[in-house]
Amino acid sequence: YFDRRDQPEYNIFRRVATNLKDDCQFLVGFDEASRQMHPPGQPIVVFRPDKDRSNDLDETYPGSLTNFDELHIWAAEKCVPLVREITFENAEELTEEGLPFLILFHAPEDKESIKRFNEIVQSDLLSEKQSINFLTADGKKFAHPLHHLGKDAEDLPLIAIDSFRHMYLFPDYKDIEVPGQLKQFIQDLYSGKLHREFHYGPESIPDTEKSPTTPPESTFRKLAPSKNRYTLLTRDEL
Repeated sequence: YFDRRDQPEYNIFRRVATNLKDDCQFLVGFDEASRQMHPPGQPIVVFRPDKDRSNDLDETYPGSLTNFDELHIWAAEKCVPLVREITFENAEELTEEGLPFLILFHAPEDKESIKRFNEIVQSDLLSEKQSINFLTADGKKFAHPLHHLGKDAEDLPLIAIDSFRHMYLFPDYKDIEVPGQLKQFIQDLYSGKLHREFHYGPESIPDTEKSPTTPPESTFRKLAPSKNRYTLLTRDEL
């Protein structure tokens, strides 16, 4: 919200908006359109989260509006959410990042499980964000991965890890409310425990009583870019 267009603060905001236009929707109000939204002579920038995916409140930028780097860092942190939605359109881009997926599969109309998943990731799993991608997926659109897990729409919501080799199902969705359970599920992926238990049975059961199992293969790996696709080379590269 600005008093007028020729303010230096607006030029900074416009540059940030240009850089992040693919990640956020940027809106601006001048003069009468924003007069009630900020103190006279004091422009402000406010981030408004997606209310369908988060219970977070609107947040006002606390830094200097004449510092491009400071505003850009803050806006980037807000615009690129910790929990993203995977679609058929962005799946290739997400797989190219090379991190395993922790995915909440939900019914199309179920907004509450998305919001709760967001809250748990924010409060309990921030330390894992460099090692795993937190995603939500429409369980109706992504029925094929559910089928591989032996599940269908009646079983939603549910959580799984796709390691790009196998898919591992979080045993009981209700246990996301038990502190540390979801984090332990991720740790069990890193340690190889998920892989071992899917092949040889729970480690708490004596070896003589175990029967080998096979985890479902990754389905999201098939959405990654083909290794055989052609690349256009410049004359220098040839």
